[in-house]
Amino acid sequence: MAIDSILDTVRAGMSQERLRLEAASRNIANANTALPVGVEAQRWQMTVGKDFSAQLQAVPTPTREVSDPGHPLADTEGFVRYARVDMVQEMTTLMTASRGYEANVRSFNLLRGMTLRALDIGAK
Repeated sequence: MAIDSILDTVRAGMSQERLRLEAASRNIANANTALPVGVEAQRWQMTVGKDFSAQLQAVPTPTREVSDPGHPLADTEGFVRYARVDMVQEMTTLMTASRGYEANVRSFNLLRGMTLRALDIGAK
């Protein structure tokens, strides 16, 4: 297997794990952000295309309503809407994506070390 294809695979893995981290971070940040009346709640998710290219996509999500009549974004009945976020799922995603990213970094460092060692052997 060519070194370039291994490097491309590691790079793609790092990119996808970074997107998973970003999606989970955005979802956690939106958990306590009040929604103005008429604005649809969204959650972020990573989508992967047929060519394995990944991107973030906002998708509609249910809301949770909290009674807070004094809040500036409360509706006529005194409820404030927030995006419904499963914090356990998002924190789990953060941990697994972080571990996946670290594994790809270790793979990259091993590949780099093997390449440098091969160059040293070839120079002798």
